[in-house]
Amino acid sequence: MKIIPVIDVLNSVVVHAVRGNRKEYQPLKSVLTSSVDPVEVVFAFRSQGFSELYIADLDAILGKTPNFDLYSCISHMGISLMVDAGVTDVQTVKKLQKCGVSKIIIGTETLQSTDFIKDALQQVGVNQIIVSLDIKDGKVLTQPNFGLTDVFEFLEAFRGMGVSEFILLDLSRVGSDEGVNVDLLKKALAVLGEGVYVGGGVRGVDDLLELKRLGVLGVLLASALHSGQVGVKDLIRVGLF
Repeated sequence: MKIIPVIDVLNSVVVHAVRGNRKEYQPLKSVLTSSVDPVEVVFAFRSQGFSELYIADLDAILGKTPNFDLYSCISHMGISLMVDAGVTDVQTVKKLQKCGVSKIIIGTETLQSTDFIKDALQQVGVNQIIVSLDIKDGKVLTQPNFGLTDVFEFLEAFRGMGVSEFILLDLSRVGSDEGVNVDLLKKALAVLGEGVYVGGGVRGVDDLLELKRLGVLGVLLASALHSGQVGVKDLIRVGLF
């Protein structure tokens, strides 16, 4: 199981994401670095030994231009990069590819049409696309034109299109220290079997071990790393690093 640090970028600085309430996000405070500069935070994670990172470009998700220069800079540092930049068209997907992004996240929050997922899969391949089910208060966040809000209807529909990897991103639990919604996860794994990443609510190593036992492919982790609740020594001790 992969442990993948998350960097949330808003107004060009790294912020502490809590429960998806973006208007209330504050600049990052971390035991790993005193900086809120995205590149400096990446350096901090790389110095810990992490080689794969997840960037949530909240500026792009909220409608601004994706920070292509930042992605290129990080990828040139030898980091395998997963990026959610609120992509809605294949042209942007291809630009992300050119920046060295290894996994392009298509989130339901910004998804305009399921046809876009089909096009992206055809243009760049199944191995580079991950669909993120952005969940808040038990429902999938979507654009108004979508009729679906049920997690499992979405999973079935996207799997039918050929999507092989998914993120269950529970925004209600991000930064909450409340634990992962294990019941939802178990049901999703029963539908998909494999290829599931989880984000939101992880409190510590015991939660990570439970997620590994359940068969999760990877865990997106931010607050627990920045607070020191989970450290590299802890991960090594339990065989997760």
